Amino acid sequence: MPAEAPPIEVRGLVKRYGSIVAVDDVSLSVERGDVFGYLGPNGAGKTTSLRMMLGLIRPTAGTVRLFGRDPQLGVAALEGVAGFVEAPRFYPYLSGRKNLEMLAAFDGGGARARIDQVLDTVELIGREHDKVGGYSHGMRQRLGIASALLRDPRLLLLDEPATGLDPGGMRDMRVLVRRLADEGMTVLLSSHLMNEVEELCNRVAIVRAGAIVYEGEIAELKRTAGSTYRLRTTDNGRALEICEDWPGVQDARGDGDAIRFSASEQTVAELSRALVEADALILALSPETATLEDLFFSLTEDPQPVAVAA
Repeated sequence: MPAEAPPIEVRGLVKRYGSIVAVDDVSLSVERGDVFGYLGPNGAGKTTSLRMMLGLIRPTAGTVRLFGRDPQLGVAALEGVAGFVEAPRFYPYLSGRKNLEMLAAFDGGGARARIDQVLDTVELIGREHDKVGGYSHGMRQRLGIASALLRDPRLLLLDEPATGLDPGGMRDMRVLVRRLADEGMTVLLSSHLMNEVEELCNRVAIVRAGAIVYEGEIAELKRTAGSTYRLRTTDNGRALEICEDWPGVQDARGDGDAIRFSASEQTVAELSRALVEADALILALSPETATLEDLFFSLTEDPQPVAVAA
């Protein structure tokens, strides 16, 4: 195994089911310490990609390496790797602890000795002897993470861990994932929930129809997309004409008693001077930085998504 191999390295990954292309030439890298968001609408191929990363299904083409190892060659490649795809499953008539004891027996090693520790980590101490059938959805999700932590992983792959949770459960899940990341664990998190990804992740891959349309830092995605500005002047008609003709100003449009447009800070400075010279005095000019949700929809729903550097 290469000494500096990244936790996840995917190159040219393809999965076809007959004429259907579920995953289309996906390439990405997850570095040590990343909380990496794998972001896309339902049906974009996220779960299929995770299944291939964990060696659960074979790719039609392409390669996956986990710490430099090929998961298609056997379970030894999953050493230091854990997680769940779709919802974790447990025996509902057994307690949370009994379920973990069974899983620890399969894993062997020191897994059984870690049961109390992982129950404490996911805050299920006090409920570990209750039957899982009586657990809330959020408790079952946390038990799923506890079962993954039994393996003492360095890499955790989670498929939609906050889906179906109420606001309190989503908050608890974010706190848990952030705590694991702060302790040095690398996390790949698939999701279609913007707030979850924006609060937790430092890097993302955004998927559209099985293909990656952006991979990189969230901050860089926002910088590349630029900022939207809201402008009010003493003469909005004249101001809109100037905005529409000004180099570097994009998507200028009237919006009620204001004008909205996208531009760089330097362009806005030059435009401000031109507006004053044209007697369209500025009453208000405020930036409205695009949210991850705005950028996500532009990349996954627009007929021709905005161009971004990956």
